[in-house]
Amino acid sequence: MQNKFGFILIKPQLGENIGACARSMKNFGFNKLYIVAPKFSFPNHKTKVTSVGAYDIINKTKVFDNTESVIKEFDIIFSFSARRRDINKKHITMKDFFEILKKRKKTNIGLMFGPEASGLSNKDISYSNFILQIPTSKKFKSLNLSHSVTVTCYEIFKFLNANIFKKKGKKIKISSKNKISTFVKHLIKILETKKFFLPEEKKQSMILNIYNLIYRLEPNDKELRILASIISSLSKKTIIDK
Repeated sequence: MQNKFGFILIKPQLGENIGACARSMKNFGFNKLYIVAPKFSFPNHKTKVTSVGAYDIINKTKVFDNTESVIKEFDIIFSFSARRRDINKKHITMKDFFEILKKRKKTNIGLMFGPEASGLSNKDISYSNFILQIPTSKKFKSLNLSHSVTVTCYEIFKFLNANIFKKKGKKIKISSKNKISTFVKHLIKILETKKFFLPEEKKQSMILNIYNLIYRLEPNDKELRILASIISSLSKKTIIDK
């Protein structure tokens, strides 16, 4: 996908939050950060400290006086809000968001986040195309600014790199039913010598349960040998020195 993503922070109040945002962005391969009217002298010491290895993003961050100026950098804007707004904008889910990304290739996409205390104003949201809410508990919906950015970075990264999230396990050949059958017979023989199947009238039912359990498993040859060894060892008489 050729889309370019920019993270827009509107009137951020804490330098450490911006640093944490930059760090998360770099974690997931993003580098375009835009700030509108920060409530402090940017960048400050806390911004640098919390950005850790992402100070290069801080150095390249573009600062704007107002929201209207920053949106000119993008083709489409998504606003993030913790609450549903009574405003004539389409509210979308993450799934909708990714469907839009698929259809809009080679697009400059702006992701807009509001101040820590109040979130985006309705005027800020009026500049956007869509409103997106990150799913959270209904009892406590508000997310920290840097956490919202982190979740968004991760979700987009996962969407763009779906192949690396696919389960890649080493294919291990499982034991044949013939070998499993031999193991089960060995197990039942030992249990019979230990008078496990009591009362006698429940023996067949107990054996059936053993079949259901063992044949449901998919052990490889090595695991089957280990199980057989364990059972054989447990069946041996233990000599206690007096």
